[in-house]
Amino acid sequence: MSRPLNFRQIEAFRAVMQTGTTTAAAAMLHTTQPSVSRLLAQIQNATQLKLFDIHKGRLRPTHEARQLFETVQRHFLGLDRIEQSVAVMRKSGAGSLRVGCTPALGLSVMPPVVHAFSRRYPQVHVNLQTVGSHALREGLLYGLYDVALTTSGISDPQIEAVPLHRSDAVCVLHPGHPLASRASLHVRDLEDQVLLTLNADDEIHQQFLGTLQQHRVEAAATVETTYSVTICMMAAQGTGIGIVNPYVASVFARDLKVLPLRPRCPVEASMALSPQSAPSAIAEDFVGLLKAYFRDFGKGKAL
Repeated sequence: MSRPLNFRQIEAFRAVMQTGTTTAAAAMLHTTQPSVSRLLAQIQNATQLKLFDIHKGRLRPTHEARQLFETVQRHFLGLDRIEQSVAVMRKSGAGSLRVGCTPALGLSVMPPVVHAFSRRYPQVHVNLQTVGSHALREGLLYGLYDVALTTSGISDPQIEAVPLHRSDAVCVLHPGHPLASRASLHVRDLEDQVLLTLNADDEIHQQFLGTLQQHRVEAAATVETTYSVTICMMAAQGTGIGIVNPYVASVFARDLKVLPLRPRCPVEASMALSPQSAPSAIAEDFVGLLKAYFRDFGKGKAL
């Protein structure tokens, strides 16, 4: 890079990427279209990268522009959160709670816990983000989350993950499935069945695959997807037998038959706090509600 970029140039580039035109970007930044065009020319000269071309009279971002935009967005996300935090504290004086979790737990565990928390702290702003385990780890390290909850391991020496609940993966299937009358399913029962599984990098999938191989079980077909929710929805359609954690399965218990899987496939829900700062009183109270949820899981009790 021949010259360093200034904030105004980066802001203009981001606005064009968000709006698609220099005219709309100028309106967004409360400036003129020639000013935005001039800033775009400056950033291309400074970076010595071709960031846009003209296609049918419209600006079209290059691959380099999209890569740069991803980096720029991460920095602006931090600025947006600063402004949001200031606005919340100015409005209520109560602060905020930032929670991260995996999507399956965001669907199953978080709604009742956040509901109980919001009843207790009606003035506190709660920011709940459902992301993958890698993003949870990065968010904790960069101080983006006060509390994180996952069923996947968080491997980092700076982060202390605390187990909250241990259970086992379960099978979910349509109530009319031929195997739905069983009290439980052994992996041998899955021979020649259509199996609905998580992606290969998921810990539950890896354990389940090892069990299938150990018992030399071959499925008729496999449908692989990213989210446990998708597995449950497909099972409810009668597509096949799904293997998911028990927390998300409990959400669909009215529409699905949920059966224990044998041999057992352990699932552990663990919690971690940001290593960047001491937990606030409201974060500690939120953790207490999480512990209460898991303590009562399966007993039919509400928080």
